[in-house]
Amino acid sequence: MEKRIEDWKDLRYGMFIHWGLYSLLERGEWVMWSEAIDKDEYRKLMHRFTAEAFDPHAWAQVAKDAGMKYMVLTTRHHDGFSLWDSPGSYEQFTSMHSAAHRDIVREYVDACREAGLKVGFYYSPLDWRFPGFFFPRMYRQSADQLRKQTFDQVRELLTNYGKIDILWFDGGEDYWLCHGRNLHLWEEATGPLNSRVQVPNFWHEKDMYRMIRSLQPDIITNNRYGTRALGDYQTPEGRVGTYNPDVSWESCFALNNAWGYVPGEPMSCRKLLQTLLKCATGDGNLLMNVGPMPDGTMPPDHVARLREAGDWLKAHGEAVYGTRGGPFRNDETGGMTCRGNTIYVHVWDWPAHRVCLPEINARILSVYSPTARDLHHEMVDGRLCFSVGEQDRLSLDTLVVLTLDRPAEAVRNNDFPWRLQQTGKGHAALIVEDFLGQ
Repeated sequence: MEKRIEDWKDLRYGMFIHWGLYSLLERGEWVMWSEAIDKDEYRKLMHRFTAEAFDPHAWAQVAKDAGMKYMVLTTRHHDGFSLWDSPGSYEQFTSMHSAAHRDIVREYVDACREAGLKVGFYYSPLDWRFPGFFFPRMYRQSADQLRKQTFDQVRELLTNYGKIDILWFDGGEDYWLCHGRNLHLWEEATGPLNSRVQVPNFWHEKDMYRMIRSLQPDIITNNRYGTRALGDYQTPEGRVGTYNPDVSWESCFALNNAWGYVPGEPMSCRKLLQTLLKCATGDGNLLMNVGPMPDGTMPPDHVARLREAGDWLKAHGEAVYGTRGGPFRNDETGGMTCRGNTIYVHVWDWPAHRVCLPEINARILSVYSPTARDLHHEMVDGRLCFSVGEQDRLSLDTLVVLTLDRPAEAVRNNDFPWRLQQTGKGHAALIVEDFLGQ
């Protein structure tokens, strides 16, 4: 695996930000589509987009306090509104032409770099303002103009803002034209989305990635473009990816189940941390979204929740950052991360009062827990078993740290679960399930 991808995996945890004209309406980033708002009426929202409290340095500080290592900003969502001074924007639908008259992307990039965070851009090729998006063959000139806008704008983003670490496409697959439907067929869409391609190679996938690599050789890109063949990593949305050390992946979640700003309580600290740990033990990253309010500030309860989780990471981040998932497969109750000769065992939902690990083909030199005050462990039939006190089992994550006499990678077995299944009367058995890739 290339070093640039390994370095990205080391980061493990990033902040996603959805902010734009849709934030003013407080009904999510799809509001233009879901409420069928006329595009010219929607454009008038530019006059209300003042960004009066937008402070990218405050955003970056929240990300750092939360323990996040990179940020990804929606530079342009499906409504077509661009958060930078973009000559390539159709009808100059940009933040520079709004009441704010600011290059939001420029300020965001500067704040990320100042805070020591990696810089990521979300970009949507999809644009609801173009008839050619819905009928790419009937409105071919419009469709060509849509594709040209995409190439022009991606070139701007990767040319005018220095080194960019991550490019996150969304809605740029060939099969996503008209949201995966062929309206000429006069029938309900059936089958998987990727079987509904109206215009093969519509987005000129190879040309796009050739341009990206020429402008930013070390950038990391996701796979939501063209046929999904050329990106660096997969992006399961709203779910934790399957354990898979062989394929790079990143799960994305919204802190309150809405991407663009919608008033609502954030998920609990327990759910937030366990989502991160499920990703890390599965050898994936987590991109957690916050939707800033219309004025550009983040909801105070969201900020508090992120910082609460960040406090845990300040104490125990060594078990997350720079690790790899495994060496054994995780499940819904816990899993492992590893680095060098160290295995970090995570138990966030105790399945029983005692946990027994599979046989590890190495000598265990030490066992300790940085989270449990009452740890008991013993070797049973060549396998390490441990338990902690009742109060310790209620913690956000019970950590047990093993030091081996050899690298953890030397004992990796991706087909085996991280713990033995209890079979009753105190006995345990190793239950091996089929390994499923991403």
